[in-house]
Amino acid sequence: MEATQEQMLSILELILPKEILEYFVIVDLQIQPKEVHLYIDEKNIVPEECKEEKLTSKGFHPEAIIQDFPLRNKALYLHVRRRKWEVESTGQIVSKTWNLSAKGTRYSNEFASFLKGLLGYLPD
Repeated sequence: MEATQEQMLSILELILPKEILEYFVIVDLQIQPKEVHLYIDEKNIVPEECKEEKLTSKGFHPEAIIQDFPLRNKALYLHVRRRKWEVESTGQIVSKTWNLSAKGTRYSNEFASFLKGLLGYLPD
């Protein structure tokens, strides 16, 4: 039985943080013996506060790596690239702000909450 794209998206919605599929596109998936690496890029949707400005795409910020819940005993790492734009009138670089990782960690918000509840602290 072959899964449809809609079925695959439904499964991914259960696994990934909710913002991922709405605002990011999956560009690569690498499955290794002990790790899964999911590479995602922010969709080309300009920040709401800059809708009236003339913007020029300036590519992506450096990749951030966020650890999420393990999948089938494999560590899951999200490789996130956020877009950036230049406001032509001022030369200012603008980007959207995302809260994909818990403050001061490289864990997803949900995974950090789980670990803190389980262990009482966040491991290094």
